[in-house]
Amino acid sequence: METTNQTNELVLNTYVENNPVAVLLSSVAQSSRSTYKLDLEGISGLLGVQDPFIFPWASLRFQHTQMIRTMLTETVSHTGKPFAVSTVNRKISALRGVLKMAWRLGQMSAEDYYRAIDIGCLRGETISAGRELATDEISELMGVCSRDPTMAGVRDAAIISLMCTCGLRRSEVVGLNLGDYDQTTGRIKVLGKGRKERTVYLVNEAAKAMDDWLWIRGDFEGALFTGFLSGFDLFPLELTNRRLTSQAIYVMLTRRGNEAGIAHYSPHDLRRTFVSHMLKLGVDINTVSKMCGHSSVMTTARYDRRPEATKKEAAELIHIPYKSRNKGRCGRSE
Repeated sequence: METTNQTNELVLNTYVENNPVAVLLSSVAQSSRSTYKLDLEGISGLLGVQDPFIFPWASLRFQHTQMIRTMLTETVSHTGKPFAVSTVNRKISALRGVLKMAWRLGQMSAEDYYRAIDIGCLRGETISAGRELATDEISELMGVCSRDPTMAGVRDAAIISLMCTCGLRRSEVVGLNLGDYDQTTGRIKVLGKGRKERTVYLVNEAAKAMDDWLWIRGDFEGALFTGFLSGFDLFPLELTNRRLTSQAIYVMLTRRGNEAGIAHYSPHDLRRTFVSHMLKLGVDINTVSKMCGHSSVMTTARYDRRPEATKKEAAELIHIPYKSRNKGRCGRSE
C-alpha cells in the first residue's frame, strides 16, 4: 500500500489539468488521498482497469454507475465477507467525487453527470469497528510508561493522557506546538480536520503528566512532542526538535499495549474511549461533539462504545406502575 507521501507525489506527477482523479486527489485533505485513490482503484478494477488515472470516468452513464453500485454490494472483501455498508457508501462517495471533477473539467455534460450520480447509498447498519478501553487497561498503559526510566516513558505517558482525556486524533497530537498549550489554564488550541480550530482542556492527572514532559522538553519553540536521537525511541539518549509523525504515535501505542499485555487496540480507540467515558459520566452529547471537533452529534454517537451492560442499566431506570399477579413467575421477584 502506498504511503500518503507517495500518493501526493503521484498526484503531482500526473497531468492534473485534464485528469479528474488527479484533480480530485489534489482537492481533498492530505490524510484522505490514499483512501480515495484505493477506493477509485477498486472501482476501476471491477471494470477491468487497474489504474484509475487512465480509466475513462467521463464515459460513465447511469446504467454504469448503477451496475458499479450493485457490484460493490456483491463483492467479497479480503476477509471473505461482503463490504460493510459504510465501506460501500464511502466508495460510492469517491465515485461521485471523480464524476463531479469530470463534469467540472468539461468532460461530461451536466445532464449526463446528474444522471450518473443519481444512485442511492446503501441502507443498513453494521456493528461499528473499534472498542472502548477499560479503566484498568488505561491504568496498565500508564503503568508501563511510569516504569520506563527513560525520557520516552514520560513523553508517552503525556501523549496517552492527552488522547484519553481530550479525545484528540493522533494527527492532531503530532500537529501541536508548544505555543498551543497554556500550562497555567490547561487550555489547548487544536487544529482539526478541515482546518477547524477548537479548544480542549488538560486537567487533573493528565496535566501533571504533561508538566513532567515539559520539564524534560524545555521551552524551545516548535513541536510539543518530539523524538529522540536513537532509533525507535527504545533507548532515548538525547532529545531532538524533530516532530513526531502519526506513524510514530501508532508504533508507540502498539509497543506500550504489548508491554502492558492488553488486548489489541488502535490509536483511534483512545478517542472512542474518551467519547464513551464522557457519555457515561453524563456529559451531554453536544458538549462531547464540540470537544471532539465533530460537525454533527450523529458522528459523535457512532463513537459510543459503552458495553451492553450500560444499555441494561439505562433500561432499568424506567418503571411503570404494574404489580404482577403471579409472584415468582419467570423467576422474577416484585
